[in-house]
Amino acid sequence: MPQPTPLQRLLTRLRQPDARFGARYGFPQVPLALLLALGGIWLLQIDLGRQWEPILHRFVDSPHGLQPSLLPPILIGAGMVIIALGILLCSRLAWVMALALAATAAASMLFGQHRHAGWVMAYFMALLALLLTAWRRFDRSSIAASTLFALTAVMMLLTYATFGSYYLGGEFKPQIADMTTALYFAIVTMSTVGYGDITPQTPESKLFTVSVIVFGVAVFATSLTAVIAPMVTRSLQRIVNRKGSRMKRENHFVVIGNTPLAINTWRELAHRGQPVTRLLHAEPEGGLPDDVDAVFGDPNDGDVLRKAGADKAQAVMAMLEDDSDNAFVVLAVRELSGNVRTVAAVNNANHLARIRLVQPDVVIAPQILGGELAAMLMTGEKVDADFVMQRMFQRKGDAAGTGASA
Repeated sequence: MPQPTPLQRLLTRLRQPDARFGARYGFPQVPLALLLALGGIWLLQIDLGRQWEPILHRFVDSPHGLQPSLLPPILIGAGMVIIALGILLCSRLAWVMALALAATAAASMLFGQHRHAGWVMAYFMALLALLLTAWRRFDRSSIAASTLFALTAVMMLLTYATFGSYYLGGEFKPQIADMTTALYFAIVTMSTVGYGDITPQTPESKLFTVSVIVFGVAVFATSLTAVIAPMVTRSLQRIVNRKGSRMKRENHFVVIGNTPLAINTWRELAHRGQPVTRLLHAEPEGGLPDDVDAVFGDPNDGDVLRKAGADKAQAVMAMLEDDSDNAFVVLAVRELSGNVRTVAAVNNANHLARIRLVQPDVVIAPQILGGELAAMLMTGEKVDADFVMQRMFQRKGDAAGTGASA
């Protein structure tokens, strides 16, 4: 087996922290998580400043110790800090929560009376734009992130219900005069048990109780779905993988990705009677036909590649949307076996030279070729089969100038 080049060793080291935590915590997950957490801390600093300890003592000692206007920013800021952990896990649920919290924070600055509200609102608007731009990265259904979301939602609602009932304690019968009674009323109301021993007496307290009931039902239903859905999805994926494993994954082709190029490559190989295994991040929403041999997981993970039989395949074809992911797949396959042929797709002409550095056996660049052919046809230049093959494919050992970058 050939020794890895210095570039391969460097890229492998960069990927080691990702393997330890079971996900790729690179760009843009880490920057977005830091920005979200810093935004939450900034929001807490604006509303509480350095007086957070006296405010907490006043609230605990007196039912009127906490201003109602302080409760929303406390919940939003604390929620941002917690949800930042879910962003590190590339969770789609955490991404949705981050969007909601950032939008709520920007709205609170818009309608608030803070000194630097304009700067803070601009910060959260920029964070919203960055989150929306990076939506493709957050495509995972993680049990850990879902559990984190569920705990965060329940704790935020419990805080809202307890503090709110404590602050409005004089408007209930009997009065809520201590935190223990407030916590009891909050849990009974959130769970919709409603013993009736404490009842609201004023319109404000009645509306507050209704909000706790509505939010309680929504939070418990959403949290239950968020935790159970990934477990059910993984169970179904294991069933599909077990069904597909009837095909002997040896001397076959592994097609990685769900791009049009990957789908068409798999279809043409299967049409020619070749054994093919598809490797996808997750099962498509519409599912896959029963006769498709498929494995679901991170294509950069050696265990997932080994499960797909990449170390015993005729060729592994990396045809993901992200060119850097395709390069990482080539390196990961090299770590498993140096004898397996590798094919890397290139979607951006600017990345062609970098893809060549990882030395795949074949580089295929259909999108780059399509643009060049369109320009040649429009300008009347001659196009023949040899030209198309030279531009479409580049094999290891070809001259640098004969690739798709010409």
